[in-house]
Amino acid sequence: MEKNKLTLSEAEIELIKEGLRRTYKERFEMATRLFKAQQTMNKASISHKPFISK
Repeated sequence: MEKNKLTLSEAEIELIKEGLRRTYKERFEMATRLFKAQQTMNKASISHKPFISK
C-alpha cells in the first residue's frame, strides 16, 4: 500500500502550528464568540423605513 504524498505550503504549515499552540480555553472562547455571532445574525431582521422629510 503506497502512502499518498501530501505537500503543504509554508503558509498552511504555519497555520497548523499556530492552531496547535492555542490552548483549549482559547479555542473554546473563539468557538463561543462565533456561535454567539451566528445566533445574533440568525435572529436579526432587516426592516426598511422610508425617509420622511418634514
